Amino acid sequence: MSAQQPPSAPDVAKPRSLAYRIWDSDVFFSFRRSPVTIVAAIVTAVLVLAALLAPWIAPYNPFDPSSLNLMDGFTPPMSEAMMGNYFILGSDHQGRDVLSTILYGSRVSIFVGLSATLFAMALGISLGLVAGYVGGTADSVIMRIADVQLSFPAILIALLIFGVARGIIPPSRQESMAVYVLIVAIGLSNWAQFARTVRGATMVERQKDYVSAARIMGVHPLFILIRHVLPNVMAPVLVIATIGLALAIIEEATLSFLGVGVPPTQPSLGTLIRIGQQFLFSGEWWILFFPAVTLVLLALAVNLLGDWLRDALNPRLR
Repeated sequence: MSAQQPPSAPDVAKPRSLAYRIWDSDVFFSFRRSPVTIVAAIVTAVLVLAALLAPWIAPYNPFDPSSLNLMDGFTPPMSEAMMGNYFILGSDHQGRDVLSTILYGSRVSIFVGLSATLFAMALGISLGLVAGYVGGTADSVIMRIADVQLSFPAILIALLIFGVARGIIPPSRQESMAVYVLIVAIGLSNWAQFARTVRGATMVERQKDYVSAARIMGVHPLFILIRHVLPNVMAPVLVIATIGLALAIIEEATLSFLGVGVPPTQPSLGTLIRIGQQFLFSGEWWILFFPAVTLVLLALAVNLLGDWLRDALNPRLR
């Protein structure tokens, strides 16, 4: 009689990897189900990567005076210039390749928009947490300032801040500091939306049991805000930041178009559009058209990603 085999241990499910759990989450499930969002993500990734890799993929360096030739100016798209250079998207009045200027200009626009959004988000989250958790006089002062700022268009606030900063900075340093002044101006004109959203979410979170338990245990209020409250108010902040990024890029382009943005030595998409607008009615349409299309595609794609993120993080729509 054969010996009985011991019962086999039940199979234990192997833990799934972090990458698989993220891919199988509700957020990425909604991403895979939305063709528009997938296209928007691809367009955003292509434009951002092209801007980051501009020094390596741009056909020419448009900001190297030794490589420019005025005889190559106003070359139409897909044409060979008089000096033998071939321009896919044409050249501008200085003989610069339009494709190369778009790649380099996108770097400035994306850098300024992203930096300004991060600055506005950091300032708005900090003030919103203080207003919502502390309350009282601090809440009243912060929210009244936010209400006053929201009553004016953001572009006017940015123009005011930019003008004040240019008056304070010495003329010899204005060109080198122009990008950073632009970042601060755009950031200070957009912090109020973050502050109001975080304040409302913080006022809800501070009434919950886990915050009361932390208070009873003697946890420092700053630790409570950073460790417990902040992670629970980040979902709406990410949505505002995504949409705010597109608005910041458009705001930077508007300021540069008005001539108060980045200096001509490091032009952005807005500066390229301002330059192209001067030659639109003389027949050189490509100098304006291609930078404008790039700006529209970038802002539209980021906006669509923000709309998807808003729906994906809304528990009522799941």
